[in-house]
Amino acid sequence: MTTERVEAYAAVLFEVAQAEGALAAVEEELFLLARAVDANDELRNAITDPSLPAARRMAVIEELFAGRGHQVSTALAAFVVGVGRGRDLSAIVDRFVEQAAAERLHEVAEVRSAIPLDADQLARLEAALSSATGKKIEAKVIIDPSVLGGLVARVGDTVIDGSVRTRIDQLKERI
Repeated sequence: MTTERVEAYAAVLFEVAQAEGALAAVEEELFLLARAVDANDELRNAITDPSLPAARRMAVIEELFAGRGHQVSTALAAFVVGVGRGRDLSAIVDRFVEQAAAERLHEVAEVRSAIPLDADQLARLEAALSSATGKKIEAKVIIDPSVLGGLVARVGDTVIDGSVRTRIDQLKERI
């Protein structure tokens, strides 16, 4: 999909979520959905398979949310998948998240951690990343057991890797 189309779809998601007064909830839920799609081949295939009717692909999204998410999140994700843009869901959602953060004058950091972070840890992490990048940072945490410990943060094109996995790999190289 062209950058212009990704921008256009992201703008639609942003406008609808903001108009419905659910921007924060939709932003968080769609971010988590996009990461789930990125991590699961079976799910990605289910929402991108052109041989499946659009109604079935949309039903997959509705089943994923199953009343747990905000109805606007469900509707927007189903819309993107229903119009045949399932392959671009992650790119569209990433741009949508960037727009929502920019609205708050923040930049998004995607943080991978082996364990959930509490509010205090998240605040300290955001402050450290803000200090390191010179930007106001909003962290989106993804639980990733492969990290083992520590964190991996990505802010734009900058990756800060303080994970145990990387340190073990570095030790293996030295030995």
